[in-house]
Amino acid sequence: MKSTANSLLDDLHHVADLKAHPNRHYQGGAEVLGVRMGTLFEFAKLHSAMPLDEIMRLLDETPYEPRLAAFCIMDFRARRPRISEAEREELYDLYLERHDAIASWDMVDRSAPRVIGVFLRDRSRAPLFSLAASADPLRRRTAMTAPLAFTRPAYPEGIADLLRLAEQLAADSDPIVSKPVGIALKHAGAVAPDEVRAFLDRMGDRLAASVRREARSKLR
Repeated sequence: MKSTANSLLDDLHHVADLKAHPNRHYQGGAEVLGVRMGTLFEFAKLHSAMPLDEIMRLLDETPYEPRLAAFCIMDFRARRPRISEAEREELYDLYLERHDAIASWDMVDRSAPRVIGVFLRDRSRAPLFSLAASADPLRRRTAMTAPLAFTRPAYPEGIADLLRLAEQLAADSDPIVSKPVGIALKHAGAVAPDEVRAFLDRMGDRLAASVRREARSKLR
């Protein structure tokens, strides 16, 4: 049976219980249905063959959970071992074209590394620097979260750009952005410790103490 936006919406509404699952981590202003995150991920995986036009319909939904499910489906699609380059590009384009549908950090974290980062591994990373210059903190979060793909497995040229992005966003006062700076440096440090140590030495106090602590947590 073809997976559709309506069938996934039916699944979400069937299990929704706002009192049991208020999802208080969501700080946006949209309606919250009240779906347990583990259940939402299970539904997204079951619907991972959903056509792109149906995913777009989910991105037009007002409530939080259908949009998060859409980005989870994109992530599951991007993980497939036999995904074609054409489909990977379609997912990349859809993410960026509908970045307006991203209303919380978890939508970014769930999908940006595999949908954006993996696509850009062997391509120009200029789009990440454009996102890093955006006035929208969630776009800046995408810029800093997508490069996690360059650390698994280690990709030296990508890690060099990860460090450039971290420098560009080092002074960002929004925790939506500053936290992923530290996380990206931590993962880079696990595979490129010398480069991250040199970066930390050069940046010094220009990095917040919390970012420096996170960045050092996996240095060997």
